Amino acid sequence: MEAHLVAALRCPVCGDGLTLTDRTARCPRGHAYDLAKQGYLNLLPASSNGIDGDSAAMVGARTVFLGTGHYAPIRDALILRAELGEDDLVVEVGAGTAYYLAGVLGLSPHRRGIALDVSKYAARRAAKVDPRIASVVCDAWRELPLVDGAAELMLNVFAPRNAAEMARVLSPTGRLLVVTPNQQHLAELIDVLGMVGVDADKERRLEESLAGEFVRTGSEVVEETMPLDRSAVEQLVLMTPSARHLDYRELLQRIAVLPEPAIVSMSVTVSTWEK
Repeated sequence: MEAHLVAALRCPVCGDGLTLTDRTARCPRGHAYDLAKQGYLNLLPASSNGIDGDSAAMVGARTVFLGTGHYAPIRDALILRAELGEDDLVVEVGAGTAYYLAGVLGLSPHRRGIALDVSKYAARRAAKVDPRIASVVCDAWRELPLVDGAAELMLNVFAPRNAAEMARVLSPTGRLLVVTPNQQHLAELIDVLGMVGVDADKERRLEESLAGEFVRTGSEVVEETMPLDRSAVEQLVLMTPSARHLDYRELLQRIAVLPEPAIVSMSVTVSTWEK
């Protein structure tokens, strides 16, 4: 993790800025946080212990599925809307494996990224994706461990939205890109496999969650049909919240009766927001 990326972070205890010496991030008041051997920094407050992030199995499934390129249209849509300068900082909340963040950083050697996620397993993956990315464990529902106005762009892809904190972390000219699933998203699998469906009021809840801090300035639906073999279907299901309540053996039995390939809809909305 590079020292100039740590300079964008702040202590989760007192809110003072952090500096990196050797492999330890410290604030002026003496609070210290050692880099994990896997390269990430754990800034999760003690009071947040016990929060369940994605498991190792879920993160592994996400790594495999995203590696197939089926969700590349989502990443491409984010890249088109990023409009970054050569040395801007991009922060992704709920970054998972940092697949989208790495794509948005593109080829510019001076752009920087910070991947925030509550899962240590996700943080381990994100820490290895790109040397320009700092991987940080934190709780998205609490104060984000970043200094005010640090980011020029924030990404929020199928992730929690803490509007007040995202607005604080964004620069005055910064923008927020949000990806949310539509009703058609994975519709061919939801009932057959017993997955969690998309809330019919998701659009209203999105507006309510950002009201008072952000104004929507753009929106686009991104849709594709994905031909998925049974292995890809398995990985797709196992990387979602549905994995927490589905019986694995029963899931495999249900997948076994699907046609191969199964034609599955990917349907999301990519929206742009400004403070």
